[in-house]
Amino acid sequence: MRNFTTRREMLKTSTAWGAAWALGSSIAPHALAQTEKPMFKISLAQWSLHKALYKGTVKHLDFAKIAKEDYGIDGVEYVDQFFSAKAQDTPYLDDMKQRAADHGVQNVLIMIDTAGPLGEPDEGKRLKAVDNHKKWVEAAKYLGCHSIRVNARSNGTPEEQAKLVTDGLHRLSEFAAGHEINVIVENHGGLSSNAAWLVGAIKAVGLPNCGTLPDFGNFHISKEEEYDRYQGVEEMMPLAKAVSAKSYDFDEQGNSVQIDFRRMMQIVLAAGYHGYVGIEYEGSKLDEPEGIRATKALLERVRDELAKA
Repeated sequence: MRNFTTRREMLKTSTAWGAAWALGSSIAPHALAQTEKPMFKISLAQWSLHKALYKGTVKHLDFAKIAKEDYGIDGVEYVDQFFSAKAQDTPYLDDMKQRAADHGVQNVLIMIDTAGPLGEPDEGKRLKAVDNHKKWVEAAKYLGCHSIRVNARSNGTPEEQAKLVTDGLHRLSEFAAGHEINVIVENHGGLSSNAAWLVGAIKAVGLPNCGTLPDFGNFHISKEEEYDRYQGVEEMMPLAKAVSAKSYDFDEQGNSVQIDFRRMMQIVLAAGYHGYVGIEYEGSKLDEPEGIRATKALLERVRDELAKA
């Protein structure tokens, strides 16, 4: 039994144990000073609701509210095409910010698909694409996001494309650095789905705010070539500033049919990543709300299992 050297020490320890008992007898006093944090956070990618957004049954300005109230998710990832004319509309962006704040939702990033290819072979068009992305860098900063997600599209041999993409990314990342915004590249088809090629291009950029957004599902290089998804995520994770948990179909146990989520999240966590993991449901067997909930439940279950491992 411990010997207390002073009455003050005894009272201090007794108070700690009392607090522990009030919170649950399994909590030790030394744990009281520690704040439990999840191994990773869960966000919602707007693309998960793209069918409803295209139909107009979901409004872009309601996205943050829907994420929190319908799904209990406090981080959102926007897609530029759903507010493509509003990047420089300050009152509109103010409305987005306020709605997110009202619901305790963090604006995480914006996915850019409409600004042109950063690896365009024609220099004039490539510079125009870089300029087109700049307004989205500014919008991301204004909304409180940490990144914009861009694409690495180009033409030519792999070596030629790497050079062109590196040039476009470097120019944009230099601009984004002045706004404290990351420029992150997703494996999104073509050579960008060759993780080794993509990592090489980003390393050639040589700027700390240029990184990756590994997507669990987008490793289709061509009709004939598929990159190993687990190898790809592992190769991309050292440069990752966000993660996309792509999902399609689920079995009766709630597991993803196409992707081993437990294995993927082990790879993600092994790289030291503990930020937002974005739900991006693209299945057809479940409707969008059901698919989002199924993906969230799977991520939460995997998180709990890995926390106990």
